[in-house]
Formats: sequence, C-alpha cells, structure tokens
Amino acid sequence: MPDLDVLLPHADEVAAVTSHRGFSHSLVTHTVVAPILGTGLAHLHEKEGASITRWILLVWLALATHALLDATTVYGTQLFWPSTMPPVGLGSIFIIDPMYTLPLLIGVLWAAFAKRRLAVGRRANLVGLGLSTAYLAAAMLIQAQVHDIAERELMRKGAANDRLIATPTPFNLVLWRVVAMAPDGYREGYYSLLDPSPEVRFVHYPSHESLLSFIEDTPAVARLRWFTRGFYRVREIDGRVEITDLRMGFEPRYVFSFVVGQRQEGGIRPSIPPERAPAELPDAGALRWVWRRMLGETH
Repeated sequence: MPDLDVLLPHADEVAAVTSHRGFSHSLVTHTVVAPILGTGLAHLHEKEGASITRWILLVWLALATHALLDATTVYGTQLFWPSTMPPVGLGSIFIIDPMYTLPLLIGVLWAAFAKRRLAVGRRANLVGLGLSTAYLAAAMLIQAQVHDIAERELMRKGAANDRLIATPTPFNLVLWRVVAMAPDGYREGYYSLLDPSPEVRFVHYPSHESLLSFIEDTPAVARLRWFTRGFYRVREIDGRVEITDLRMGFEPRYVFSFVVGQRQEGGIRPSIPPERAPAELPDAGALRWVWRRMLGETH
C-alpha cells in the first residue's frame, strides 16, 4: 500500500521522484491508518477470534516494517513526515537484493501452503525472517567497516571531504562503492571484501557548483539538494544545467539526472518545469566489471 504513492499526480519530474516514499511511508501516517484498517479487518474476520488490538498491531507492523526496510536503502524514506528533515537513507543494502528477499519469500510461501500444519508453517516463516534479518544486520556491520576504511584512506591522503557514503553494488554485500564529496567535486572508489589489502582507490571527478549561482533559490534546486542530502553533481551539457544524484548508479552512469537550468544571454535561467534527463543505466559490460571487481580485480 505505501508504494501506491507513485500513482499520485505531481507538478513536475523533480516533485514526482522526490515525493516517492513520502507521507505514505511516514510512521505518523501508519500510526493514524493502522487503527482504521485494523478495525475493519477485525470486523471482516471476526469469526477468526483475533482481537481488534492484534489486527491493528498486524497492520501497523506491516506498514512500518515496509518503511523501515526502505530506509536502509540509499533512495531515502521520509519516515518522520510531516517533518521537513531530509529522507532517511542508510544505504546499507541495495534496493533489490535477492539474498535478503528469498528467505522471506520461501518462509511466507511455506507458511501459506502448510495448511493444517500451522506449527511447521510458523517455524518456516520465523526461520526466513531470522535469516533475512541477520543478512541485513551483516550489511550494516560491513557498511560501518567500509566507511571506516574509506575515511582512513582519505585522511591518509590529506583529502578534505564534507560527506561520505558507502553503499553496496547491485545484488551483493561483497563489493561496496564509496562516494566522498569535496569542495571542487567528488571522489568515487570501490572496496571489495576480497581485496588483498584494506584500502580504497579514489578517482576525482569535477562538479561545477557555480552553475547554480543564478538559480539556487528555485524550488527544483532546493528540493534536489534536500533529497540527495548533498550527494549530487552539477554539469552543463549543450547549454543545459543538470543536477545528478550520485547515490544511485556509478560513474559515468546514473539513474536520476534533472535539467534545472538553461544558459541564455546574460546568465542561466531556470528550466520551468524541470525535466528529467534520460537515465544512463549500467549495461552488460558494466555489470561484468562489477563481478570482476567484486572478486578482487583492481585494474
């Protein structure tokens, strides 16, 4: 149910992307909605004998755990809406990870088809939940380790950075991508748990923040700064000023880029409405590189 927010109309592309996982993923919303849905379900299934309180708790847990799991990905989740604080996006696990999902799916299906063997189904469901939760906990511990290794490497090189994130590459917890923001751009590096030594080799890329000086007060720019929590790139292509979310994708391919300005005589003017640039999704070659790099290949 929370993800049905993608069906809501929005004023422009920036609003559509940055409003996803908004109010529908808020713990405040869940706390308001759970008694309504729970009471309705309790009346619908009153022959089952479960109390209204248990139905309300079931609904709240279903909604809240959805949002809390989303918050462990890097996209960001507005857990505390209507607060205006930036979305919570820990980046501990990739947005889609079969190793997390499959134990849950097997446990639920086992329970669903157990029929009269309820104890066996319940046990299978608990095992699936336990395995997936352990996997998520391992992801958080590995992320903290990678973050610490990257920070030490930057300090050793005397490289100043304002913000640092470490996120897993697609479908695994072995290879991690690290992005460190700097005053003149950003640095990208990778670390695999199979690397022979604990270090991150960073490559520096420019970002032209000055391009936003004429349009930094526009709603689109302000919203994207808030949504990305500062992890963005600014560049100009054919007179179009783009802001790219650096958290999703890897150099040079990113999922979310938005045209927020146009160069005209006398400076840069806002693009009204802002437009989403075509996504630069990783191709098969890039995914093969991820696999090789995960196994420890560094060149």
